[in-house]
Amino acid sequence: MPALIFDENEIRSIIDRVVERTFRMDFSWDWPGGVAFYGVCEAAAATGNDSYLEKVKAWVDENMEDGLPKLSVNGVSIGHSLLSLYEATKDERYLATAREMAEFLTHEAARFGDGIFQHTVNSETYNFPEQAWVDTMFMAGFFLLRIGALLERSDYFEDGLRQYHGHENVLQDPVTNLYYHGWDNIAGNHMSGIHWARGNAWAALTMARALEIVPVTHPSFMIIEGSLRDQLSALVRLQDPASGLWHTILDDPSSPLETSGSAGIACALLTKGRLYNKYSQRAIDGIVARIADDGTVTGVSAGTAVMKDAAGYRGVPDKRIQGWGQGLALAFLAELLRVKQNPY
Repeated sequence: MPALIFDENEIRSIIDRVVERTFRMDFSWDWPGGVAFYGVCEAAAATGNDSYLEKVKAWVDENMEDGLPKLSVNGVSIGHSLLSLYEATKDERYLATAREMAEFLTHEAARFGDGIFQHTVNSETYNFPEQAWVDTMFMAGFFLLRIGALLERSDYFEDGLRQYHGHENVLQDPVTNLYYHGWDNIAGNHMSGIHWARGNAWAALTMARALEIVPVTHPSFMIIEGSLRDQLSALVRLQDPASGLWHTILDDPSSPLETSGSAGIACALLTKGRLYNKYSQRAIDGIVARIADDGTVTGVSAGTAVMKDAAGYRGVPDKRIQGWGQGLALAFLAELLRVKQNPY
């Protein structure tokens, strides 16, 4: 495969603009900030720019003053930033708060089936009984894996793996190897049965990161590796060759091209080294082209429930800046810099 071609200084400049624009947004203790700040922390690690982490620290410190709000499965995604802050500062406050969130997941979060988390959000209005959404793999499963590894807590670690395997079992399509957006355990179906781009990004990025944490001697390693291998093999064949992006509904070329899902998928592809360079190169060009001069990541679909049908997904607006768009773009750009440092 040909080597990736990009200007490292340009990527660093783009990262700087995206980070600056992200902190001109307002976030509550919930998943939009959780994903945005995850990306900022990834950018800080890849660039060595401590000022990025200082911005996250300032936000977290201010929001921790009043204690934790009522938690949800999605809301614990802020925990990714807490773990990064602890690793950088060794300040026990961040670890203590992250541990509270892990304890919430362990003892209070609603579950069904084989211990799969029910999708919950920070709202009393919305309830999704016995529904698994692929988002949870990133928001909670990956978080439990990270904190379990950091604290050498096998209960957290194994519960994180339970989420990976449980979601794979109910969401990965055995025919296409793509992930469905959701599963309704009561109805016994995938609801609208859509292969949603950002949902597949959550799964792919989460599994790619797991393979950096789970020991190769652990039985789960090969399970996760096999799921990701087959998913990525399917995804590259659905990339739009002209733009280098993926469609909101992956296997529906009439649906809009979408930037956040494309960034998450492309980030996972980069972790496979040179294998997917042809597709990664297209994605670089496509994603960079969608980042405005002020650092706004454009073409990002709004928050998306499991919609009733394909028309619902096609109709999700994408004109506004979104925290998850900023965060997934930063994760992708940060991974590019890591590839430059370690091309194999």
